Amino acid sequence: MDGYSRQVKAVVPPELASELAIVDGLALQLVEHIAATRNVIATLHIHGASSLAIQNHIAELLRVKLGFGEEVVLTPQTGFVTQARPDFFYRLAPGRGIIAEVERGGTTTNNHDLKDVWKAHIAPDAHHLFLVVPRNNWKADGTPRERPFQLVSRRLGAFFGEPRREIDVLSAHVFAY
Repeated sequence: MDGYSRQVKAVVPPELASELAIVDGLALQLVEHIAATRNVIATLHIHGASSLAIQNHIAELLRVKLGFGEEVVLTPQTGFVTQARPDFFYRLAPGRGIIAEVERGGTTTNNHDLKDVWKAHIAPDAHHLFLVVPRNNWKADGTPRERPFQLVSRRLGAFFGEPRREIDVLSAHVFAY
Protein backbone atom coordinates (compact mmCIF):
# COMPACT_ATOMS: atom_id res chain seq x y z
CA MET A 1 0.00 0.00 0.00
CA ASP A 2 1.30 3.41 -0.93
CA GLY A 3 1.67 5.54 2.19
CA TYR A 4 1.95 2.65 4.63
CA SER A 5 4.95 0.67 5.80
CA ARG A 6 5.11 -2.14 8.32
CA GLN A 7 8.08 -3.53 10.20
CA VAL A 8 7.88 -6.67 12.34
CA LYS A 9 10.44 -8.59 14.34
CA ALA A 10 12.17 -11.32 12.37
CA VAL A 11 10.66 -13.97 14.64
CA VAL A 12 7.13 -13.54 16.00
CA PRO A 13 6.48 -15.87 18.93
CA PRO A 14 3.49 -18.12 18.13
CA GLU A 15 1.62 -16.88 21.23
CA LEU A 16 1.73 -13.32 19.84
CA ALA A 17 0.52 -14.12 16.31
CA SER A 18 -3.14 -13.43 17.16
CA GLU A 19 -2.15 -10.15 18.84
CA LEU A 20 -0.27 -9.11 15.72
CA ALA A 21 -3.35 -9.93 13.61
CA ILE A 22 -5.42 -7.55 15.78
CA VAL A 23 -2.78 -4.82 15.43
CA ASP A 24 -2.67 -5.33 11.65
CA GLY A 25 -6.47 -5.01 11.52
CA LEU A 26 -6.36 -1.72 13.43
CA ALA A 27 -3.57 -0.51 11.12
CA LEU A 28 -5.67 -1.31 8.05
CA GLN A 29 -8.55 0.76 9.45
CA LEU A 30 -6.18 3.69 9.91
CA VAL A 31 -4.85 3.32 6.35
CA GLU A 32 -8.45 3.34 5.07
CA HIS A 33 -9.38 6.37 7.21
CA ILE A 34 -6.43 8.38 5.91
CA ALA A 35 -7.24 7.42 2.30
CA ALA A 36 -10.96 8.17 2.68
CA THR A 37 -10.32 11.59 4.22
CA ARG A 38 -7.32 12.69 2.15
CA ASN A 39 -9.17 15.78 0.89
CA VAL A 40 -9.90 16.90 4.45
CA ILE A 41 -6.29 16.22 5.44
CA ALA A 42 -5.09 18.32 2.48
CA THR A 43 -6.96 21.32 3.89
CA LEU A 44 -5.44 20.76 7.35
CA HIS A 45 -1.84 20.01 6.34
CA ILE A 46 -0.69 23.32 4.93
CA HIS A 47 2.34 25.49 5.65
CA GLY A 48 2.02 27.17 9.05
CA ALA A 49 -1.05 25.21 10.18
CA SER A 50 -1.31 23.79 13.69
CA SER A 51 -0.13 20.21 14.16
CA LEU A 52 -3.06 19.77 16.55
CA ALA A 53 -5.44 19.96 13.58
CA ILE A 54 -3.97 16.77 12.10
CA GLN A 55 -3.91 15.07 15.52
CA ASN A 56 -7.57 15.92 16.10
CA HIS A 57 -8.49 14.54 12.69
CA ILE A 58 -6.67 11.26 13.34
CA ALA A 59 -8.28 11.18 16.82
CA GLU A 60 -11.68 10.91 15.15
CA LEU A 61 -10.75 7.37 14.20
CA LEU A 62 -8.33 6.30 16.94
CA ARG A 63 -10.18 7.60 19.98
CA VAL A 64 -13.78 7.77 18.86
CA LYS A 65 -14.13 4.69 16.66
CA LEU A 66 -11.33 2.33 17.73
CA GLY A 67 -11.15 3.04 21.46
CA PHE A 68 -7.60 4.39 21.83
CA GLY A 69 -7.04 6.47 24.96
CA GLU A 70 -5.56 9.94 24.53
CA GLU A 71 -2.53 11.24 26.50
CA VAL A 72 -2.44 8.07 28.67
CA VAL A 73 0.52 7.98 31.08
CA LEU A 74 2.23 4.63 30.63
CA THR A 75 3.85 2.53 33.32
CA PRO A 76 7.30 4.00 34.07
CA GLN A 77 10.27 1.86 33.12
CA THR A 78 12.49 0.96 36.06
CA GLY A 79 15.59 3.12 36.08
CA PHE A 80 14.18 5.88 33.87
CA VAL A 81 12.84 9.13 35.25
CA THR A 82 10.51 9.78 32.32
CA GLN A 83 6.94 8.60 32.10
CA ALA A 84 5.88 8.07 28.51
CA ARG A 85 2.68 9.87 27.54
CA PRO A 86 1.96 9.12 23.89
CA ASP A 87 -0.66 10.93 21.84
CA PHE A 88 -2.78 7.76 21.90
CA PHE A 89 -2.61 4.33 23.54
CA TYR A 90 -4.58 1.13 22.90
CA ARG A 91 -4.52 -1.63 25.50
CA LEU A 92 -4.45 -5.05 23.84
CA ALA A 93 -4.15 -7.03 27.09
CA PRO A 94 -2.73 -6.41 30.56
CA GLY A 95 0.82 -5.14 30.04
CA ARG A 96 0.50 -5.06 26.21
CA GLY A 97 -0.51 -2.25 23.94
CA ILE A 98 -0.03 0.09 20.99
CA ILE A 99 1.43 3.58 21.15
CA ALA A 100 0.14 5.88 18.41
CA GLU A 101 1.92 9.16 17.68
CA VAL A 102 0.93 11.85 15.19
CA GLU A 103 3.84 13.95 13.95
CA ARG A 104 4.15 16.91 11.64
CA GLY A 105 6.93 19.50 11.25
CA GLY A 106 9.56 18.03 13.55
CA THR A 107 9.14 14.44 12.43
CA THR A 108 12.69 14.12 11.12
CA THR A 109 14.18 17.59 11.65
CA ASN A 110 13.82 17.17 15.43
CA ASN A 111 14.01 13.35 15.37
CA HIS A 112 10.50 12.95 16.78
CA ASP A 113 10.22 9.65 14.93
CA LEU A 114 13.23 8.24 16.79
CA LYS A 115 11.92 9.61 20.11
CA ASP A 116 8.65 7.78 19.45
CA VAL A 117 10.47 4.51 18.73
CA TRP A 118 12.46 4.98 21.94
CA LYS A 119 9.23 5.64 23.87
CA ALA A 120 7.73 2.38 22.56
CA HIS A 121 10.98 0.52 23.27
CA ILE A 122 11.27 1.54 26.93
CA ALA A 123 7.55 1.48 27.85
CA PRO A 124 6.90 -1.89 29.51
CA ASP A 125 3.26 -1.94 28.41
CA ALA A 126 3.76 -0.96 24.74
CA HIS A 127 4.86 -3.48 22.11
CA HIS A 128 3.58 -1.88 18.92
CA LEU A 129 3.99 1.59 17.41
CA PHE A 130 1.69 3.46 15.04
CA LEU A 131 3.47 6.51 13.68
CA VAL A 132 1.42 8.91 11.55
CA VAL A 133 3.69 11.26 9.59
CA PRO A 134 3.45 13.63 6.63
CA ARG A 135 4.17 12.33 3.16
CA ASN A 136 5.61 15.82 2.52
CA ASN A 137 6.19 18.93 4.59
CA TRP A 138 5.63 22.16 2.70
CA LYS A 139 7.47 25.41 2.15
CA ALA A 140 5.56 28.70 2.19
CA ASP A 141 5.42 28.61 -1.64
CA GLY A 142 3.63 25.24 -1.58
CA THR A 143 6.53 23.07 -2.71
CA PRO A 144 7.70 20.12 -0.62
CA ARG A 145 10.67 20.85 1.68
CA GLU A 146 11.13 17.28 2.92
CA ARG A 147 9.53 13.85 2.62
CA PRO A 148 9.23 12.45 6.15
CA PHE A 149 7.31 9.27 5.26
CA GLN A 150 10.09 7.84 3.10
CA LEU A 151 12.82 8.71 5.60
CA VAL A 152 10.91 7.48 8.66
CA SER A 153 10.03 4.18 6.98
CA ARG A 154 13.69 3.61 6.14
CA ARG A 155 14.95 4.66 9.60
CA LEU A 156 12.51 2.41 11.45
CA GLY A 157 13.46 -0.48 9.20
CA ALA A 158 16.93 -0.38 10.75
CA PHE A 159 15.47 -1.66 14.03
CA PHE A 160 13.81 -4.75 12.51
CA GLY A 161 14.58 -7.74 10.32
CA GLU A 162 17.61 -9.19 12.06
CA PRO A 163 17.51 -10.33 15.71
CA ARG A 164 20.90 -8.76 16.51
CA ARG A 165 19.70 -5.20 15.85
CA GLU A 166 16.05 -5.52 16.87
CA ILE A 167 14.50 -3.48 19.64
CA ASP A 168 11.80 -4.47 22.12
CA VAL A 169 8.93 -3.52 19.81
CA LEU A 170 7.07 -6.32 18.04
CA SER A 171 5.79 -4.15 15.18
CA ALA A 172 6.02 -0.60 13.89
CA HIS A 173 3.56 0.84 11.39
CA VAL A 174 4.17 4.12 9.56
CA PHE A 175 1.25 5.92 7.94
CA ALA A 176 1.58 8.81 5.50
CA TYR A 177 -0.94 11.62 5.32
